[in-house]
Amino acid sequence: MKSLNRKGISILGATGSIGKQTLDVIRNHRDAFRLVAFSVGKNIPLARKIIEEFQPEVVSVSHREDWLSLKSEYTGNIRFVYGMDGLIEVAVHPNADILVNAILGSVGLLPTLKAIETRKRIAIANKETLVTAGHLVMTKAREFDVEIIPVDSEHSAIFQSLQGENPKEIEKIILTASGGSFRDYSREELKNVTVEEALHHPNWSMGAKITIDSATMMNKGLEVIEAHWLFHVSYDQIDVLLHRESTIHSMVSFQDKSVIAQLGTPDMRIPIQYALTYPKRFPNLSEPLDLAKLGTLHFQRMDMKRFPCLQFAYEAGRMGGTMPVVLNAANEVAVNAFLEGKIRFLEIEDWIEKMMAKHHSISEPDLDTILQVDQETRNEMNHWESIKNGR
Repeated sequence: MKSLNRKGISILGATGSIGKQTLDVIRNHRDAFRLVAFSVGKNIPLARKIIEEFQPEVVSVSHREDWLSLKSEYTGNIRFVYGMDGLIEVAVHPNADILVNAILGSVGLLPTLKAIETRKRIAIANKETLVTAGHLVMTKAREFDVEIIPVDSEHSAIFQSLQGENPKEIEKIILTASGGSFRDYSREELKNVTVEEALHHPNWSMGAKITIDSATMMNKGLEVIEAHWLFHVSYDQIDVLLHRESTIHSMVSFQDKSVIAQLGTPDMRIPIQYALTYPKRFPNLSEPLDLAKLGTLHFQRMDMKRFPCLQFAYEAGRMGGTMPVVLNAANEVAVNAFLEGKIRFLEIEDWIEKMMAKHHSISEPDLDTILQVDQETRNEMNHWESIKNGR
C-alpha cells in the first residue's frame, strides 16, 4: 500500500554515480520519499548496505548467482529478481510514483517504456533511452500523459528555464560544456593520453563512462539528441557553448532575444532533487553558489574539428532513424575498449566514424529493429576489437 505522505521511488542503477546521489536526496528527505525498489549490477556489497538502510520491497541484480545469494541471505519480505525481467519489475513497481532511470546503456530502454505504461513520472538520467528511441519514448509519454523530467544538469537547466514560457517562442537552446579532462590539449597531445588522465574531470564527479564521453565530447553530442526529443526543437535550434566553470548549466534564447539561464554549483544532487520534487523546491544540502567568489565566467564556441564526436552526434541526429542507435552502441563499445586499455583515446572516434559510415539508416524503427541494430553494431565492434588484439 502506498504511503499517504511519501512518494515511492524506484531506481535503476542505484550503485552508480547518479543512483548514489539519488539515495542522498532520499536520505535527506525521508519525510517526503522512500525507496521501494532498486537495481544494481555487480556491486553487491553496496547493494547490501542499501538494503539494510532503506529496506526496499524489490531488489534486482544482473546475475542469477547474485540473485540466489541475496535471496538466501535475506529471508524477510524483500523480493529479489534478476536480469531484464528484474529491471522491468523494479521499473513498474506498483508502490513507486517515480522511476529514476540512472542505469548505464541501452538496457534502460525497455524498462522505461514499461514504466510509462504504468503512468509513473520518469526522472531520466539514462541518455541512451532517448538517443536510441526518443520517438518511441516521447510518443508513449504523450499517449499515457506521463511526465519525462530530465536529470542531466543541462536538460534540467533548460526544463527550469522554460517554466511558464511558450515553447513556440524558443529561438535557441544553448547547452554548456565544460570541455572535459582534455579541453586544453591539442589533437597531437591527445594521441598518448592515459585512462587515468581521461578520468580526471576538472569540475564534476561522475562515473567512468560518462567522464570519458565528456573528454571526447560525445556526452554533449548525446545531450544534443536528447534535447531534440525532450524539448521538440530542431537540430538547427541547438547550440553548444564551451563554459569552463560549469556554473551556467544551460540557457534558452527566445525570439525577443531574452536569454534565460539556470545557474548553480556543479552538484548533481540539485537536478536530481528537482526531478523528484517538481514543481516544488525543497531545501538542499549542496554548497550554495557564490558568484562574488567565482568572479568571472568564461565562454567560447565549440570547435567541431577539435571534438569530432560532437559533429558525429549532430550528423546522426539529423539523419535520424537507426543512425543514433549505431552512434550510441559504437561509442559504448569503443569507450569500454579504451577503459580496458585495448585501444587508444583517439581510436574511440575513429571506430565510431567507421561504424556510422557502414550503416544504412532505417527510418522510424520500431523497438525490435532498434534492439537488433544495437546488437548487430556491438557484435561487429567486438569483432574489430578481437582482430585488433589478435584473438
